[in-house]
Amino acid sequence: MLRYWTAGESHGPALVALIDGFPAGLTVDTAAIDVELRRRQGGYGRGGRQRIETDAVTFLSGLWKGVTLGSPLALEVINRDAKLERLEEVDRPRPGHVDLAGAIKHLGGVRAVLERASARETAARVAAGALARQLLAVFGIEVAGWVTELGGVVLGDRVGTLAQLRDVRDASSIFSLHPERDEEVTTLIDKVGKEGDTLGGVVEARVTGLPIGLGTHAQWDRKLDGLLAQAVMAVQAIKGVEIGMGFEAARRRGSQVHDPIDFDPALAAGPTQGFNRPTNNAGGLEGGTTNGQPLVVRAAMKPISTLRKPLASVNLKTRQPEEAAYERSDVCALSACSVIVENVVAFTVAAALVDKFGGDSIAEMQARWRLYHNLARGR
Repeated sequence: MLRYWTAGESHGPALVALIDGFPAGLTVDTAAIDVELRRRQGGYGRGGRQRIETDAVTFLSGLWKGVTLGSPLALEVINRDAKLERLEEVDRPRPGHVDLAGAIKHLGGVRAVLERASARETAARVAAGALARQLLAVFGIEVAGWVTELGGVVLGDRVGTLAQLRDVRDASSIFSLHPERDEEVTTLIDKVGKEGDTLGGVVEARVTGLPIGLGTHAQWDRKLDGLLAQAVMAVQAIKGVEIGMGFEAARRRGSQVHDPIDFDPALAAGPTQGFNRPTNNAGGLEGGTTNGQPLVVRAAMKPISTLRKPLASVNLKTRQPEEAAYERSDVCALSACSVIVENVVAFTVAAALVDKFGGDSIAEMQARWRLYHNLARGR
């Protein structure tokens, strides 16, 4: 089983991801992981902390001469803004954060909760996902993500290969597929920021090159759509997850939702074994199992909870009404959210790949990949 945990506080010395079950034999490109970490820090609307941090990954275990050993991997991302011991307690919990619930739950202070609950933790998750996508690449599986809606402005999709769509996204200051609308959206972000408010939106992650058969229908807790929903919903500020047509499917008739099946002999040698769909309303998953079509996952991010113009709160010491505390924050971190979601999806898909094809070594996985496809074609 491929899995990971993270550790670290927002202003502690470092963030750490511990990855277990990663196969041996992968030559790791640390620079590619650093690219994803830098992308997570980017996007219009970010706050001052991104000018302090210069995120980069260091491997503390699990590599020899740049190649995975099959033993646990420990990844570290240093916090340059490490100042936890100098920070004061927070007495006025911020609506929308776990401040109040966490302080009561742990019978302690807000600082102890907010430091771990901070979205800064996602740097470790992006590092883990960026490593996992290198495993996916060995099997021709690609992942990309972008912003589809920001602050109520619907930006939408675009036609093209994943490589083409990545190039378009990278030309956008908000990481959308419509850079020609950047000025419209950045003007909105500036306006809302001056009002002391924040913005959220919707992001999408897409995975191509998937074989038929990752995930399972057999147990509820191993269904790939459920695992993806958990991984994405667990990203800070995410309030909704949908796959494929998602909620829209509930508003349509079945004949307008389900994807017809056809067969193209010219595609028989590919990962779909020749089975094709003219539509992809299911988003690449049926019954908790990949069906060979692109995987499409979208997530709704609420506006950031820390407001420069604070909402009403209560002082935990005096129990008297006061404005909520303000910690340095962003106006809009949706671009960063698209990077985070993209990488947590990548790790979840990589875990399903390891479950299906074994995880001791890359060579074993490749042999089982070939065997599986040969057997499936010979049915």
